[in-house]
Formats: sequence, structure tokens, C-alpha cells
Amino acid sequence: MNTKPVVSQTLHHHLRRMTGRDAYEPHRVATSLEALFDLTFATCFGLVATQFCRALTEGHYTAALVGFSFGSFAICWAWSNFSWFSSAYDTDDWSFRLVTMIQMIGVLVLAIGLPRMFASLDHTGHIDNSIMVLGYVIMRIAMVFQWLRAARQDPSRRRTCLMYALAISIAQVGWVVQIFLDTSVSVAIVLTCVLALIELAGPLIAELTTEGTPWHAHHIAERYSLFALIAMGEGVVGTIAVLSAVIQARGWSADVALICIAGIGLTFGMWWLYYLIPSGQVLHAHRNRAFVWGCGQMIVVVFIVATGAGLQVAAHFIDHKSQISSLPTLLCVAIPLSAFLGSIYALYYFFVRQPDPLHKWLLLATSAILAAAVIAALAGISMAVCLVILMVGPAVTVTGYEIWGYRNQSQPLTDSHSSQKAAE
Repeated sequence: MNTKPVVSQTLHHHLRRMTGRDAYEPHRVATSLEALFDLTFATCFGLVATQFCRALTEGHYTAALVGFSFGSFAICWAWSNFSWFSSAYDTDDWSFRLVTMIQMIGVLVLAIGLPRMFASLDHTGHIDNSIMVLGYVIMRIAMVFQWLRAARQDPSRRRTCLMYALAISIAQVGWVVQIFLDTSVSVAIVLTCVLALIELAGPLIAELTTEGTPWHAHHIAERYSLFALIAMGEGVVGTIAVLSAVIQARGWSADVALICIAGIGLTFGMWWLYYLIPSGQVLHAHRNRAFVWGCGQMIVVVFIVATGAGLQVAAHFIDHKSQISSLPTLLCVAIPLSAFLGSIYALYYFFVRQPDPLHKWLLLATSAILAAAVIAALAGISMAVCLVILMVGPAVTVTGYEIWGYRNQSQPLTDSHSSQKAAE
């Protein structure tokens, strides 16, 4: 009788063929490696939010918006590419792990370059993004290696994988060239937009013109939700750090207490709203909606980070360390918050494809709340109180959905489930 123990494949990390994961694998969840990878992006979000806040408090609005837009795209796009690939081809062998570590190194190099890029916009009128681009290229070259490996080991999807690798490679040549070009901000923005379009076109063409990759709907929905949580966390951490300095210098006050409540209340409300979109269920039934959904998710995450940076601006205003007045300070929070709310509704409508009359009333009520906060700032009411008014904005949709909205949502989900069953 053979009593030799059977060693599970999961107990070692020998090389495994990248033949593609099961797109309908039950109970698929994020791995610990993916969570570790996400931590490096938490550093990026913290730095880009801090630099964005500094530029806003100094009244350098153009530099703030250009720097934040450039940094946010690089962060979100690099994360998205890894996550979609991992959802389709994660072998968890030593090669996949080491290449992921190289990508993490690239993320940290990108983060180191963020302050330099913002400073160049403030003082020279040119974008010095050389360190950022270097980090980005490190990540993307590692990604090319992964796609080429998948192309070699998954013959049925070879064409798809090669198209991904080609698009990434073409874009990286452009990014490297941009490092050595001393151009004005306007020219740099045009070049960046062209390269960004190339980056975006790669996955779109690859997925639409070939058999596509075997990404997992519920897994990728979970991955984006974790990414959004990281964005929300950085806003809270940054706000608390600034308020801690205020408390140490001046002690507790009513304004400090109110801004703490407003900051946590806004973040909690945004978290609640984020999960109103039934991403996993609808993606599972309608995989052709994934590209727009993924781009929409990146936009949502960017507005989450911007709202957190706005809260830091408000904290600096209360500490009298800001060079801008009350209304611009409030708008630093109100504008990205409004954009976040609008993005959630727009993404919901695109995804579910059935209009909900309730949304009109919720949007009208939310707009009234946001307008009330702006009017309060114009009237000279304290910043802390204005932020508390803003905090009520997300609560309107949360309350409406808890009372009426989820009943309206059940029918579209039933229809999606029925269409998926019919397709199977």
C-alpha cells in the first residue's frame, strides 16, 4: 500500500503554463499577491493627493489640474492593466510573482517622481515627468513580458495576447521619447493624450476583434472595489494627518470636530454609493460592457482621490495655512464630489440599461444640497458647517435606495440573469 503523501500543487510555486483561467470559476477572489500589489498604489494615491492639495492651497489651479490628471491616469491605467491580466492569466508561479515584484518597483519609482512633476509645473511651466515615466515604463515592460509569455503558452489566444503586447510596446516608445523632449505644457498635454489613446485602444481592439481574454467578472469587480477602497482610505489618512497637526498646535475646537465628522461622513457615503452598481452580476451577464465599465471605474476612483485631496485643502483652510478663500476651498470638495455622484449615476445607467424615475428625484435633491453648501460658503458660514452640509449629499441617494431603489433594481438584475442563462 502506497502511503506517500500527495503534495498539492498549491504548496509550491513551480512554473505553470499560462493557459488562461476559467472565466466562470466559482468563488474566485482576490489573492494576497494582488492585495500586496495594491499597497504600492496606496503610496501613489497618498503622494498625488498631497501634491494636488498643496497646489490648490497655493492657488495654482492649472498646475494642480494638469499634474493631478497626468499622475492619476498613469496610476489608474497601470493598475488596471495588471488587474485585468491577472484576472485572466494569474498562474501564481515564481515567474508571475517575480514579474509582479518588478511592476511594484516601477510603481514606487513612479510615486517618487510625482513631487518633481508637480514642482516643475509650478516653477518652470514645463512638465518634468522623467522619473514618473521611467517608473511607468518599468511596469509596462514587465507587462509586455507577461503578455508574450501568455501568447506563447496559450495558442488559442495567441493573437489577442500579441495585440496587447504590441499596443503597450508602441506606447512605451512614445513615453520614452517624451522624456527627452523639452516642450511646453500644452504640447506635452497633446502628446500625452495621443499616447493615452494608444494605450486605451490596445485593449479595446484586442478584446473586440479577437476571442478576448478569460477574465472573471466577479473577480474583476472585486478588484476595482478594493482599488476604490484604497482611494477612499488615502483621503481619510491625509485629512486626519492635517487635522492632527491642527489639534497639536491649537487643541480641539468645534470646527475640528465637525470637519472630522464631515470627512468620515463623506467617505462613508461615497463607499455606500459605490456599491449601488451591481458590477459583478451585470459583467457576468454582459461581458461586452466591460471596457466602458472599466474606464468609468477609473474615473470614479480619480474623483474619490480628488475629494480626499479637497478635504485636505479644507483642513489647511481651517488651520489658516491656505492662500485661497472660503468659496474656492469648498469647491475643491464640492466639484469632485459632484463629479463622483454624476459618474456613479451615469455608470449605473450605462450598465443596467433601464432608466429609473427615482434617479431624477434623487439627483434633484442632491443638487439642492450641494447648492445649499455653496450658498452657505458665500454667506460666510464656517467651512466646517459647509462641509457637514455637503456630507448630506451622498446620504440622499443612500436613503432613497434603502427605502425604494433596491426594489427597482431587482428587475434589471433578473433580466440580466435570464439573458445569461439563455446565452448558456
